[in-house]
Amino acid sequence: MMPPKIYVAGHNGMVGSAIIRCLIAQGHPSERLVVRSSADLDLTNQLAVRDFFQHEKPDQVYLSAAKVGGIHANNTYPAEFIYQNLIIETIVIHEAFQSGVKKLLFLGSSCIYPKFAPQPMREDALLTGTLEPTNEPYAIAKIAGIKLCESYNRQYGPSHGLDYRSVMPTNLYGPGDNYHFENSHVIPALIRRFHEAKVNGSRSVTLWGTGTPRREFLYVDDMAAACLHIMNLDKVTYDTYTQPMLSHINVGCGQDVVIAELAELIGRVVGFQGRIEFDPSRLDGTPRKLMDSSRLVALGWSPVVSLEDGLRKAYADFLERSGS
Repeated sequence: MMPPKIYVAGHNGMVGSAIIRCLIAQGHPSERLVVRSSADLDLTNQLAVRDFFQHEKPDQVYLSAAKVGGIHANNTYPAEFIYQNLIIETIVIHEAFQSGVKKLLFLGSSCIYPKFAPQPMREDALLTGTLEPTNEPYAIAKIAGIKLCESYNRQYGPSHGLDYRSVMPTNLYGPGDNYHFENSHVIPALIRRFHEAKVNGSRSVTLWGTGTPRREFLYVDDMAAACLHIMNLDKVTYDTYTQPMLSHINVGCGQDVVIAELAELIGRVVGFQGRIEFDPSRLDGTPRKLMDSSRLVALGWSPVVSLEDGLRKAYADFLERSGS
């Protein structure tokens, strides 16, 4: 039997490239993988996406393409974040359905949960409270993606055999991350800040916020392995642990860390020996974000890369990509 033809949307991004690595590592033939760069296929152009699906006719889709960024980017470009993410997921999911794709995995984000959701955050916390204002537009777009998958399953699952699933990763980091000085997430931002401070011989580094929020982090190759695990679960098993209108699955490591402690760890990994200070006048964001991944554990998956090992791999990637 021929392996499925798989389209990975967003294959040049951190998560998409990790999914490609994982598929190949698990023996999926490269000739049965379909990818397109954003220069070759604009996922906000419905006619172009329709032509792509009609021509390639993939069997499965991993929808990891998205506009992403940290607190500063989300707070500065809210219109771009909600518009681009809504239109990408709407077009890709609809055109996948129109072309006959039966299996699709949508990748969301832990920011879908309310700002003050009980910790650790369970899947059923979705839509139970107010979102964190700084990334509300992005979160709403990701919630819409979950509901798109559920709605297409509910309406077309029985008649067309659709099986569209959603995973909600915690904060991810690793090879292929964005190290932009303003628009990156916390780990790549800290790696860059501490590296530059080390190179410049700086005596101190001042970071945004109080350093007291707690965050959970997952190495991106672990996330990719979880995606394949969930995509390949038989439908009976998946349905046993989900509901038609509560079908997403959290993907995390089950542990969080205080940002100040994370900064100290990254400083050690990078080799920065100066002082770490905080500016409490800057935004902290959500006080704590730890996801309950017990549903995923019950489905037979858990991560293998520790935070310190992952940070060392991430710093090596930064050095290689920056030419340092």
